[in-house]
Amino acid sequence: MYKANDDRYEKATIRRAGNTGLQLPGISFGMWHSFGDDANYSDSERVILDAFDSGIFSFDLANNYGPGSGAAERMFGEVYKANLKPYRNELVITTKAGYHMWPGPYGSFSGRKTLMNAIDVSLERMNLDYVDIFYSHRFDPNTSLEETAVALDDIVKSGKALYVGISNYNKEQTAEMIKYFKELHTPFAVNQLSYNMLNRDVKEDGVVDLLREEQKAVVAYGPLAEGLLTNKYLNDLPADMKLHPTNSGVLSGGANDLKAKLNQLNDIAQNRGQSLAQMATAWLLNDPTVVSVVTGASKVEHLQDNIKAMENLDFTSDELEAIDKIVLG
Repeated sequence: MYKANDDRYEKATIRRAGNTGLQLPGISFGMWHSFGDDANYSDSERVILDAFDSGIFSFDLANNYGPGSGAAERMFGEVYKANLKPYRNELVITTKAGYHMWPGPYGSFSGRKTLMNAIDVSLERMNLDYVDIFYSHRFDPNTSLEETAVALDDIVKSGKALYVGISNYNKEQTAEMIKYFKELHTPFAVNQLSYNMLNRDVKEDGVVDLLREEQKAVVAYGPLAEGLLTNKYLNDLPADMKLHPTNSGVLSGGANDLKAKLNQLNDIAQNRGQSLAQMATAWLLNDPTVVSVVTGASKVEHLQDNIKAMENLDFTSDELEAIDKIVLG
């Protein structure tokens, strides 16, 4: 019978999402990869429980996470039912709807029928009565933002979610959603965005500044730029490397230019007593608008290595300037 570590909050870094009541650990456990239909249940259970024992009480999912839509939610639901159910009041469990979930015209995007069906499917898979945050996973170009906002508000009013979020919405779209949420008194807290040291498009777009001004928050995903911000590619970048569309711009200067930048960033990290990956996470959390960084791990040792980023979140002005000079030129 699983019993959580009594000291799990002793060293936890906990941050507040703007002026809301939502609080999250500096690192949230993401289940985008490695928790599909072919994942080993015992290994998955071990790393999920180690995360909670280490003060990570936020678990980030989506209706389409797998591989195999719904696979990650089913996996998490099994671990939750067997181990974490007694701790439900401590957990922040989040999911999303918008990318491909099932066949047909209602299996993606953010129309009312899609969102209403998706929350029910997710709750059933995860053995939950409610989620803490339910996200519209992406902007729907064919549905009015007002319809999406009203549907999310109704999901909260039905008791199936405590907060709502949006993900991958730009500044203009976010501003319009915030207007509707204010009119509806919807508990909106966060926009989950692709954001890392190399990919700063959301800063340039202005959505991060908007969220700060509105006293809301960013949850950052892709903090390591799919492995670029680790020691994996310091010596060689494969010519056929495939990146998430949000990170594709980091190769605009060519592979040799990027490799040189990564090595310079790694030098700064080593001087800080951190790995490049740890510094990349710490750099994101240096932005007070970032409430949490979503990172996944399939092994306990990788998870613990990620958590070590919390041991040094402070940067000198010289370090920040040097990082900007390397990345931005």
